[in-house]
Amino acid sequence: MSFVREMQALGHADTPIDFFETPGSLEIPLQAKRLATSRRYAVIVAAGLIVDGGIYRHEFVAATVIDALMRVQLDTDVPILSAVLTPQSFHEHKEHLDFFLAHFEVKGVEIARACAWALRATRIPAPGARASPVAT
Repeated sequence: MSFVREMQALGHADTPIDFFETPGSLEIPLQAKRLATSRRYAVIVAAGLIVDGGIYRHEFVAATVIDALMRVQLDTDVPILSAVLTPQSFHEHKEHLDFFLAHFEVKGVEIARACAWALRATRIPAPGARASPVAT
């Protein structure tokens, strides 16, 4: 996973990283809020892929998720970094799967660099916090 490799390359090999999953993208902000309010994490990384599945307009879902993540960040004062991708079109065939897998590798490196910056910028952890990024 490119995120973990880049964090290690940036000198955070000993920084614990916890991973969590949600059933869908709409649940990411609530999970992020629960993690942020636990005060156990200095940075939270949210990652996901929002595609047009025909039930909701994916633009609505994407905007809702990003707006909610921003609200969690502002309400809790814990940086929430987003690697939630919203492709204009996505089809589950090999070409798209390969493309987005490669794109997530690039995003993993980018979000690790942002995470390392955020860890440096938030050196004063909240009481009981541990300096640990989290992928949701």
